[in-house]
Amino acid sequence: MFTILLVILILALVGALPTWPHSRSWGYGPSGVTGLIVIILVILLLTGRL
Repeated sequence: MFTILLVILILALVGALPTWPHSRSWGYGPSGVTGLIVIILVILLLTGRL
């Protein structure tokens, strides 16, 4: 389960980078959502629920 979440998180981080031509105008939206997911996962790991 942890490995699957780690792979999905890495893919989300790569996808949130605004280096692709079609996503330059998106602003901080995708990286903000990815950061929120990272924070939630860290909290779940620290509380032992994951």
